[in-house]
Amino acid sequence: MNLSVLAVSTLSLARWQFAVTTVFHFLFVPLTIGLGLLVAVLQTAAYRTKSDDYERATRFFGKLFLVNFAIGVVTGIVQEFQFGMDWSRYSVFVGNIFGAPLAIEGLLAFFMESTFLGVWIFGRGRVSPKIHLASIWLASLGTILSAAFIVAANSWMQHPVGYAIDAHTHQAVMTNFWAVMTNSTFLLAYGHVLFSALLTGSTFMVAVAAWHVRHDHDRPAFSKAVRIALVVTLVSAVGTIFMGDSQAKQMERQQPMKMAAAEALYTSTNGASFSLLTIGDLAGNPVFQVRVPHILSVLATNTWNGRVEGIDQIQAAAAKKYGPGSYVPVIWILYWSFRIMVGLGFLLLGLGAIGLWLMYRRRLEDSPRFLRFATWMALAPFVANSVGWIFTEVGRQPWVVYGLLKTSNAVTLIAPGFVATSFIGFTAIYTLLAIVEIGLLVRLAKVPAPPTPAAEPELVY
Repeated sequence: MNLSVLAVSTLSLARWQFAVTTVFHFLFVPLTIGLGLLVAVLQTAAYRTKSDDYERATRFFGKLFLVNFAIGVVTGIVQEFQFGMDWSRYSVFVGNIFGAPLAIEGLLAFFMESTFLGVWIFGRGRVSPKIHLASIWLASLGTILSAAFIVAANSWMQHPVGYAIDAHTHQAVMTNFWAVMTNSTFLLAYGHVLFSALLTGSTFMVAVAAWHVRHDHDRPAFSKAVRIALVVTLVSAVGTIFMGDSQAKQMERQQPMKMAAAEALYTSTNGASFSLLTIGDLAGNPVFQVRVPHILSVLATNTWNGRVEGIDQIQAAAAKKYGPGSYVPVIWILYWSFRIMVGLGFLLLGLGAIGLWLMYRRRLEDSPRFLRFATWMALAPFVANSVGWIFTEVGRQPWVVYGLLKTSNAVTLIAPGFVATSFIGFTAIYTLLAIVEIGLLVRLAKVPAPPTPAAEPELVY
């Protein structure tokens, strides 16, 4: 009895700690990936055109990229410690599988991005322009590869493949690494992450550049930056929405409870409608709703009258398959996080579309209302990314590895006080880091692009 009470209280604290640290860390990951690639594009434009405008934009946004990269590395280290500290039973069960992509990420991708980033930072004027340009592209590629291995590990938790359960140790062991890396869940999730990262980086660049254009700071440099970023914003918003739609159809096949909970659909329905807004009870008795007929069926099955399974039917089937217990996640979190994520995605699509229309009409720099709107949209992708991951992870509950290991059976059986102490400590440190990060970014973002140095040695090796 005491062991059960210990596990429950420790579980709650461990889940809160992991949620806080993970969401905080993922604020920086998409911006690092997206902004790194955009800085590489700016430097390529500077190299090809020999334009000082592109060079100044590269140096300006390069500083913001470096600050964000540094904070992202620091916050990411904590994630590794938590698996052994708070989730030791999980680590024992999946370590043979989960450890492989994480090890490759550290040994290959992280060292690749950090090495070439060092060349980019300290090599300006010391290596040839071609090598210096190649270094930022390789550093950007490193961030993209890093995300691949992390998403592959997470996707295995969502949809386990390429494994077997050892009859003696009762641990999951990898039988096919290629199956893990070509997991159908991984392929769609990775595409979604990359497009959303580009959307985050481009929206951030649009917002900062638009602020400077509106305040008439170095218009030639920031106008070029905002034009490139707007194109990427529109393309990446379309890509993010397309990949998200594909994931929804896959989710209905692999994790139907997540889809049902996202709509608070309790009874299986053909031609299911989608509620844009619900006021009141999500337990089946709403006070007011705005619904669009058949859209949930289209989203889940790509057919007008497709059947969407309900919470009650899925719960009954899960209890029969896995044993007694609740297999229903927290419905209100999934319901609202899904709508916030989708709503912000379409709002960012509008940002890119309106911006490109103004570019076509040659009115972009002289549209103060759009420039102001673009600046305020800087926060939108960060909120969308956060609620997207919350939706993904909460919707899998009560499983930490879907169908194999429940979250309650994954936590370390230690005294709650130890977890509470680390939770308070990590939260305090992360809060301090957030203040430092935001302060540095805002301060650097408000300083106009520095002038290009008069002369740098032209090296040929």
